[in-house]
Amino acid sequence: MLSHTIKKGPLRAPHRALLRATGAIQSEADWEKPFIAIANSFVQIIPGHAHLDVVGRKVREAVRAAGGVPFEFNTIGVDDGIAMGHGGMKYSLASREIIADSVETMLRAHCFDGVVCVPNCDKIVPGMMMAVARVNIPALFVSGGPMLAGRHPVTGAALDLTSVFEAVGALSAQKISATELTEIEKHACPTCGSCSGMFTANSMNCLCEALGLALPGNGSIPATDPARDELFAAAGAAILHLVEHQVLPSHILTREAFENALALDMAMGGSSNTILHTLAIAREAGVALTMADFNTISDRVPHLCKMAPSGPHHMEDIHRAGGVSAILKTLASRPGLLHLNSLTVSGRTLGQTIAPAEVKDPAVIRPLDLAHCQQGGLAVLFGNLAPQGCVVKAAGVAPAMMQFTGKAVIFESQEDAHQGILLGRVQAGDVVVIRYEGPQGGPGMQEMLAPTSAIAGRGLAECVALITDGRFSGATRGGAIGHVSPEAAAGGPIALIEPGDLIQIDIPARSIRLLVSDEALAVRRERWQRPLSKAGPVNGYLRRYAALVTSADQGAVLEVRD
Repeated sequence: MLSHTIKKGPLRAPHRALLRATGAIQSEADWEKPFIAIANSFVQIIPGHAHLDVVGRKVREAVRAAGGVPFEFNTIGVDDGIAMGHGGMKYSLASREIIADSVETMLRAHCFDGVVCVPNCDKIVPGMMMAVARVNIPALFVSGGPMLAGRHPVTGAALDLTSVFEAVGALSAQKISATELTEIEKHACPTCGSCSGMFTANSMNCLCEALGLALPGNGSIPATDPARDELFAAAGAAILHLVEHQVLPSHILTREAFENALALDMAMGGSSNTILHTLAIAREAGVALTMADFNTISDRVPHLCKMAPSGPHHMEDIHRAGGVSAILKTLASRPGLLHLNSLTVSGRTLGQTIAPAEVKDPAVIRPLDLAHCQQGGLAVLFGNLAPQGCVVKAAGVAPAMMQFTGKAVIFESQEDAHQGILLGRVQAGDVVVIRYEGPQGGPGMQEMLAPTSAIAGRGLAECVALITDGRFSGATRGGAIGHVSPEAAAGGPIALIEPGDLIQIDIPARSIRLLVSDEALAVRRERWQRPLSKAGPVNGYLRRYAALVTSADQGAVLEVRD
């Protein structure tokens, strides 16, 4: 075992003395047990993580009970909703790389035998997954679970974070009062846990199951459900089994496992951010994955679940209907949609793991022949506006917007776009363009939930599209197309759009085009100059991030350039 490096032989006496001082060594027999890291992302400012101190203790106890010696450490975490609407959002995606680097550092510096990762929200899940793919010691994920949906105090309608953002837009259009907005705010997020819809955090925690890195229930059991304690106990036993049999992430994170994850993503209509993160994780795992692969999977996997923000259901409904395993078992009923022999942290194959599952509510998890759509919930579009691709959550697009042509209304930042939409500068039939918000240009690739929610709140979701080299919250719905690559700061075609240009979007055909001649675009390119940032010089970590980050179509990972 790796930890023998720091605990065997007389020369290791100083190491042992320091380890005794931690209080973790409870008997001399502990020196013969696996040392298990608990990589916890407890921070008090994120509702999805506010309870993870308690979760961490339960996982430590489970590891100890299973015969291991647990050592807990923590990572940072950024709350996207709180960071949104100001400069803090630039740090959100960038924090993924810090988390990956810090977990790698802790695992390698201290020679742990295995690790249980305790994430929950957006960037923390993929950051930890990137780290375990790099370090390649036995690893298992167990999240803190999703929050319950809120309820409107008058109508009883389900509420979530999207409800609050869209209510801000409704207030600007004078469709609701300030008092109504406050009531929605107070009731939208009623418990701890990751936000209740199929947003990025829950999408990634569900994908952990399909990838084989988490036990069944990881993605859907609510944070406040006592059944989650059973999951924590099972995780403690499972990580010891993985260490004993030396089952490594490299054995689990195969090409077939990633295809299983993409199939689940398409079936449940996951967040568009899953594409960004899956590309990054696959890169760390040494698995070749491209933007085009998402369309290949989407073309054959039906969309089975209409989850918020694209439909009425929330994670508690998925759990009640049978969980991720029930979705996967439904897909498995059609040959060729899943690789059932893929290994999982349960010690069994994916097919064996999902065998006991059953769909308990076909209105939540539809059968294949009654799918919402025979194509998956995500699509990658290509064309002269996005030669390297761009991403749309097709599951959240109204039929009228699946094929759409409109005039460009251009904003050079997310903040300007939000204000412009609220002030009525965007009308039915327009295509909002928000640029210089990519990984380099932002820097940090901000989420555009505020502008997209303002569009929806003002009643324009079925007659206005939005394109950006930034990205979207998983809570975004409507004709929102992000990750446009190459980005504007790199001189991509999105930088060459002028006000009033026609933009043609055809989601079924996977196409996006700027209806301007090649000759005119060549002239514009000759005179293009990258504008100075309105925010002034970028310093600190963001400066280093902007200098090293790759394009969104490569996962926006950091790469040392020659």
